[in-house]
Amino acid sequence: MTSSDSSSAESRLATAKTVLTTAASVAATAMLARSLLQDYLPDEVHDYISYGFRSIFGYFSSQMTIIIEEFEGFAHNEVFEAAEAYLATKISPSNKRIKVSKHEKENNYNVTVERDEEVVDTYNGIKFQWILHCRHVESKNFHNPRDLNSTMRSEVRSFELNFHKKFKDIALESYLPFMVKRATLMKQEKKTLKIFTLSPENMYGNYSDAWTSVSLDHPSTFKTLAMDSDVKTSVMEDLDKFVKRRDFYKRVGKAWKRGYLLYGPPGTGKSSLIAAMANHLNFDIYDLELTAVNNNSELRRLLIATANRSILIVEDIDCSLELKDRTSDEPPRESDDVEDPRYKKVTLSGLLNFIDGLWSSCGDERIIIFTTNYKEKLDAALLRPGRMDMHIHMSYCTPSTFKALASNYLEIKEHRLFSKIEEGIEATEVTPAEVAEQLMRNDSVDKVLEGLVEFLKVKKIENEQDKAKKEKQELENKEKTNKGKDSGVKKTEEVEEQLVRNDRVDKILEGLVELLKVKKIDNDQDKSQT
Repeated sequence: MTSSDSSSAESRLATAKTVLTTAASVAATAMLARSLLQDYLPDEVHDYISYGFRSIFGYFSSQMTIIIEEFEGFAHNEVFEAAEAYLATKISPSNKRIKVSKHEKENNYNVTVERDEEVVDTYNGIKFQWILHCRHVESKNFHNPRDLNSTMRSEVRSFELNFHKKFKDIALESYLPFMVKRATLMKQEKKTLKIFTLSPENMYGNYSDAWTSVSLDHPSTFKTLAMDSDVKTSVMEDLDKFVKRRDFYKRVGKAWKRGYLLYGPPGTGKSSLIAAMANHLNFDIYDLELTAVNNNSELRRLLIATANRSILIVEDIDCSLELKDRTSDEPPRESDDVEDPRYKKVTLSGLLNFIDGLWSSCGDERIIIFTTNYKEKLDAALLRPGRMDMHIHMSYCTPSTFKALASNYLEIKEHRLFSKIEEGIEATEVTPAEVAEQLMRNDSVDKVLEGLVEFLKVKKIENEQDKAKKEKQELENKEKTNKGKDSGVKKTEEVEEQLVRNDRVDKILEGLVELLKVKKIDNDQDKSQT
């Protein structure tokens, strides 16, 4: 090797060292600048700078990006929920991180994309790239039940969809509608029914956290439900007609919802009917406790947070709020306890707007159910069509109801004691729950039915005694009322008589004092005798 070759190699080596040193210095400077930007610049400035760089590079890029956030204003973003379900079927071996969950009563595992993982989907030969992004924002009123170590952190999630610019129309008009429709079918096929209850401590966090849920594994169906067969058929037909009339509701300009009022004595199967309706339609249930809601504004927030294809129930509506008939002459009750939950600021007007006002249109295919033991206590405005469209009377046990119970519990259609039992049921008031309890008393069919016959006899006697006692009490109350009125009239007449006995004022008043003394002695004697 010549001296000139050696010096050339040394020169190239020195140049390479200089380049590497410069690159390392630039990289270190960039890392330091990035760290300083993240630590000391406000999030708004940081986002603005990032947006500027993206805009510069995006100008020369052929790619387009669609951002799909979890919430659109107050409501859930249907596209986000659909993407979450759809992309679970597109996870490939190249994905390194996925999220898996399973509720105790579910049969299948729920697989979803983990944050910052890229999922590639191909539609009609076009490549679409998805990435789930999550960022945390500070919120003073936020509580995340999924993170017990942090009560001040709110998670904002969004999907980023990337594709070539020339396929924008296909993405918006074909691909996304296809994805939403496919995800809806998938969710219905493997859906596990849930019952949601209000979580007051999370009312001011993410809207999705306002309700907490557990799996609904209630076995009640219309086949096993013990109620009048004609009423049962009518309810099933009404439900089936409702879910098929999307275009009809849109054409007539009405919100796609339906209201049902279930009324009748306790133990007549109102809760079982609700569970049967949920199983029949495959709808989730939202159980709203009105006494846990502070005002009408919170009521609207809760409506927004419920999903489509769901049943919202308010049980014992007459006990939840002061919602009696406004045409009644009875004055409103004055509670000495200012903390009485029935006298919070949720008003009848707010409830009516909740079920039939503008806010009720924030969603589709929803059913609202109120239950009560005393329909006559409710305001007529709450009961009219458009609010409670169908009134279902859950009556005492009837012969047809008993036969349904016997078929379910004893697996029999006929028995020699059926005629006696049906006569006993028609002769007295007994709830299906009471009959069902008797049918579980023994494994022997004969002994069970014999015991039911005796139970109905005893029940009839008890009902007659209760009725006689109630009539006696009402009669005594009426007599006391009349006696008080007569006594008041008599006292007034006696006082007036004393006032006209003399022309002198002092004599009149002295006579009135003596009269009052005598009346006091008479009243004390009457009390001692009674």
